Amino acid sequence: MIFLRPATQTLLRRATSSATTAAVRTRSVVVPTSSLLSGAYSMRTPTCRGFADDKSSPWADFPMAPPDPIIGLTEAYLKDDFPDKVNVGVGAYRCDLGKPFVLPVVREAENDLVAEGLDHEYSGIAGCPQFVGLALKFAYGEDCVPLHENRIAGVQTLSGTGGLRVFGEMLRQFGHKHIYVPNPTWGNHIPIFTNAGLEVRKYSYYENKTCSLDFSNLISDMQAMPEGSCILLHACAHNPTGMDPTLEQWKEISKVAMEKKLLPFFDCAYQGFASGDARKDAAAIRMFVEDGHKIALVQSFSKNFGLYGQRVGALSVVGETPEEAQRVLSQLKVHIRPSYSNPPRHGARIVSKILSSEQKTNEFVDQCMGMAKRINEMRIKLKQTLEDLGSSRSWDHVTKQIGMFAFSGMSKDEVIALREKHHIYCTLDGRISMAGVTSNNVEYIARAIYDVTEKN
Repeated sequence: MIFLRPATQTLLRRATSSATTAAVRTRSVVVPTSSLLSGAYSMRTPTCRGFADDKSSPWADFPMAPPDPIIGLTEAYLKDDFPDKVNVGVGAYRCDLGKPFVLPVVREAENDLVAEGLDHEYSGIAGCPQFVGLALKFAYGEDCVPLHENRIAGVQTLSGTGGLRVFGEMLRQFGHKHIYVPNPTWGNHIPIFTNAGLEVRKYSYYENKTCSLDFSNLISDMQAMPEGSCILLHACAHNPTGMDPTLEQWKEISKVAMEKKLLPFFDCAYQGFASGDARKDAAAIRMFVEDGHKIALVQSFSKNFGLYGQRVGALSVVGETPEEAQRVLSQLKVHIRPSYSNPPRHGARIVSKILSSEQKTNEFVDQCMGMAKRINEMRIKLKQTLEDLGSSRSWDHVTKQIGMFAFSGMSKDEVIALREKHHIYCTLDGRISMAGVTSNNVEYIARAIYDVTEKN
């Protein structure tokens, strides 16, 4: 027998009198009201969707989802038994031997942490305060006025992805119905914001025919955006194109954003890794703040610190006043708590250990510069080899682009041919992870690209 509160009994009787076939839904179980009132219904009789009487499993009607474009690419690569296969699809740095690379300063920080014998207690909802403070200084600069005035609210997040989702949800809760992202953009941006309840709109960014920034149309599209719209901007090393605005172009973008009262939301995943100079890579962020924008910023420490599996990130918002910043902070916590409660501590401790030490920070800068330098050397070598082979195409864009990726300009058919004939794996839009290009395979990759672009 099911015991119901008197108020519930009254509601059920009213529902029965008005529509005897009405049903009360308790989660996914549909219960006829007449059965509830009579006590005849048994909770041991599941009739939830996907577990009908003729099904043997509640998961019987679940279709197979398509593989993730990047993860699926890696899986295909791993199944390939060709000895000279190359994976240039995954956005993770590799040393010149093609192996995962752990920064020496990260190893040093890890050893220090182990020696300290720290506990594994929960962090707060907003994460490690020391980490958040250091992350904000890293991006905004130590001389940032809003930072000194306590007008920036920040939280630790599950890398950049988690921060994007939290901010998307908060935007939707407080009236935003859409967000503008560059075309193209990182593939995960669109499902993240869509799942957060936002309509994803695109603005012009890249001209495929010339392999260059489509700046005039970018500005035109911004001018056509409704006032108050949120616009996502890649702080540096645009993914997937690697083509960033110049400082003068950033100034124009800032000006139009101010005129249209847009909310700039920076995604900063490559600070220090893009050019090797963390200050230079943060120039757009700092310019917008100095121009008076109340920006939002998400940071990832996966690429620059090589902490891919630690999921270290930060999300921050510049407020008008300290009180306003605290109100925003309270709302960020409201969204974090039911999502993942609080973030992991180990990766944040590593970053904190490095950025809180002048010596370790200098080591990090040198090692980050080393990664950026190796990638730039591979860009030059790839371009030069293609030209030496007599390619009829211009490959100037390969060395004009910056960061982890080269947007090659290859068509989908050419990418498929590259995979099937030469066992080289990159995404279908022609994006090549330069981190996977090494001294040992750059000539092989160039010859393969030459083959599919000249013969197809």
